[in-house]
Amino acid sequence: MRIGVNALYLIPGGVGGTEIYLRSLLDALAGVDRKNQYLLITNLETGSRLGPSAPNFSVLSQPVRARLRPLRLLWEQLWLPAVALQYRLDVLFNPGFTAPALAPCPSVTVFHDLQHKRHPEYFRWFDLPFWRLFLYQSARTSTALVAVSEATRRDLEIFYPWARGKIHVIPHGVDPRCFQIARERRDGNPAPSATQATSQTGRTGDQRLILCVSTLHPHKNIPALIRAFARLQPQRSPYRLVVAGMFGFDTDRVLKEIENRGVQSLVRLTGWISRDELYSYYRQAWACIYPTRFEGFGLPVLEALAAGIPTACSDIEPLRTLVGDAALLFNPENEEAIYKALCAIAEDAALRKELAERGPEQAKRYSWEEAARKTLHLFATVAG
Repeated sequence: MRIGVNALYLIPGGVGGTEIYLRSLLDALAGVDRKNQYLLITNLETGSRLGPSAPNFSVLSQPVRARLRPLRLLWEQLWLPAVALQYRLDVLFNPGFTAPALAPCPSVTVFHDLQHKRHPEYFRWFDLPFWRLFLYQSARTSTALVAVSEATRRDLEIFYPWARGKIHVIPHGVDPRCFQIARERRDGNPAPSATQATSQTGRTGDQRLILCVSTLHPHKNIPALIRAFARLQPQRSPYRLVVAGMFGFDTDRVLKEIENRGVQSLVRLTGWISRDELYSYYRQAWACIYPTRFEGFGLPVLEALAAGIPTACSDIEPLRTLVGDAALLFNPENEEAIYKALCAIAEDAALRKELAERGPEQAKRYSWEEAARKTLHLFATVAG
């Protein structure tokens, strides 16, 4: 098969979890498939900086920028079908929500969530028409849809009931390096303090790092976490909070909350960081907490489990299914519950030990190799 990968949406370091998904899946596909040919169709921001160096992977860069969304969408709708014809593609894979309506070959489109349907209040008014129109069109015209969780599948069936027969659930995997971190934590110091911090994180002193890997968007509920942390702090001075992720639409509100609570010296917002920097934080983290109100999958939670970090997260789907009994669940709408969960994973030694042991075992259920095999099987099915 000749498989085209529509990466026109990709802004390196600018699209959050969908970038991790694409890069991880491509690496895994290279590991399980040496026979089929992959054409990675990229933009000016990405160029050739995508995909493995395997001989059956090649890159075709297009003269369009993802940041100029209207032009990118126009290019995707009008020119991408011509590219598919020119290169005689058997399948067009769209990992970033949108697909050309007139694809000349079978198309597979990934839906990471339907947040614009569940929580339109979290979107800027001028962004909503894009999400409503193009996701509807993509769901309608694609040959097959990939939902990254059962929760996303249910949302697709609720909001696009006519798509029910073409939805396939293929969950994310987890980077094997996270399991290596769990072994390092278990065999050495299972909860290193920031006295051992690397220059990557710039932390010094006798500190215990509470880590939240999250973009600063409204649904991530970071202001509530700041308030809970501020309550934890006066009695328990060793703790510091690191929120690792891109600055988003809620950044100003988060900064204001930090200032109002007087914890400027105790909270660090990293902005975008590399995967290596993130893994450094995983090695140092005393605990991880995720107070999000909505998720399509929850990859940072899965990575925290795999790394053997005592973790607490919102009692919502898909996180409830993702973590099983390997994380402490709490109601993200109840700030007292967030505070109690934070106290528990920070100070309950028996609970911390139990969660650190259960996390990697639960995370082993998810594999990028398995995701790649299922995706490849779907390609073969739609290509006939």
